[in-house]
Amino acid sequence: MAEAPEDVRGAVPARASGATADDHDASPRTRHGRAAERVPDPVRARRQEHLREHNLSVTLAHVVDATSPPSRAQIAASTGLARGTVTGLVDVLIEAGLVRELDPVAAARAGRPAVPLAPAPGRIAGVGMEVNVDYLGVRAVDLAGGVLAECVEQVDLRGADPGDVLDRLAALAGPLLAGLQADGVRVAGTALALPGLVDRVTGPLRVAPNLGWRDVDVVARLAADPVLAAFPPRVANEANLAARAEAHARRGAEAPSFLYVSGEVGVGGALVLDGEIFLGRHGWSGEIGHVVVDGSAPDGPGTLERLAGQDAIAAAAGLPAGSRFADLLAAVEADDAAAVAAVRAAARWLGLAVATVANVVDVGAVVLGGTFGQLYRHVEEPVREALDAHVIFAPWSTLDVSRARAGEYPAMTGGALAVLRQVVAEPSVWLTPTP
Repeated sequence: MAEAPEDVRGAVPARASGATADDHDASPRTRHGRAAERVPDPVRARRQEHLREHNLSVTLAHVVDATSPPSRAQIAASTGLARGTVTGLVDVLIEAGLVRELDPVAAARAGRPAVPLAPAPGRIAGVGMEVNVDYLGVRAVDLAGGVLAECVEQVDLRGADPGDVLDRLAALAGPLLAGLQADGVRVAGTALALPGLVDRVTGPLRVAPNLGWRDVDVVARLAADPVLAAFPPRVANEANLAARAEAHARRGAEAPSFLYVSGEVGVGGALVLDGEIFLGRHGWSGEIGHVVVDGSAPDGPGTLERLAGQDAIAAAAGLPAGSRFADLLAAVEADDAAAVAAVRAAARWLGLAVATVANVVDVGAVVLGGTFGQLYRHVEEPVREALDAHVIFAPWSTLDVSRARAGEYPAMTGGALAVLRQVVAEPSVWLTPTP
């Protein structure tokens, strides 16, 4: 919708020569006599502000989410906004450094060339951080989706003291944030991915079994850092943030819906519906690693994580305790019989767990990320076979199975994207350009 023009009704013409103030009172008249002097209407002003913010957000979202750079005319056609309104909104976003113009493209028919629009790179960044079982890291991503800076440290964090680990993370993040600011990049905020149950947005972390953490106030600890105090993180489950990055990578004419499975030392999952993460009441949905797939295990319930996590696969492959995933991957690629058999067995357990979820939520697509994505060539067939055998609706609607596209460390990317969505939702906060 176009912004409403100013109300000009009731304007009073200029006084004729010699007229008195009594003859031409400046106050507007009503059928009940002279009205009180007009005063600003705060409700109408707020409504106009909300409308403008909404239109700015819609326009910026169309530019940021586009798979190919749109023109002003295309945005107007897609949103239903007037062409003149879109032009004005785009000009504001360009001046603020949120959007840039690309080289004009010749029109197919006679007329002015279209000017494609794209998110401005290197101006505003979201910062995604992650603590996982065998690494921690920080990544800065701009509105254009480019990685501006990152730092990853490979380290075994099982059983490590939470305070020590979070101090170590802050030591990585601090210089990266300071470097961005020194380069004139505005930091929109930070988000932290954790491998466990996290209460929505602010935490605390309730439990991270593979780290051995329980009821940790992560935000309070990080906010005590001199640099991170200005950017206290939002916190979320690592699989949920990885799935957000995957949904962004798969964006298109239709918002994607799929079950995302993240294989690491643990096994996480997330349900994406129309491009958004289904979090559940507490933000705890997607814990597919704790689905019991073998109730006959002699030493307790056989959960997916116990049977198909990295450590379980490495042990079944006969690799020494503490082996890296790279060692398992090398053995599989060398067609080591024990390693290949271990991976295929894990894939069958994975297929059974995914089938259980599919039967409950009627999901139509499955995306394999993390270790399962790297082992995709070896796990795809067993997973498909399990789905065909155990999903009740498979004869009428086969589940699509595919490898993740979001790249390495997707949870850090997803954290950065979650921060940048707030910029898109409230662009007026960022309209003052960088000095």
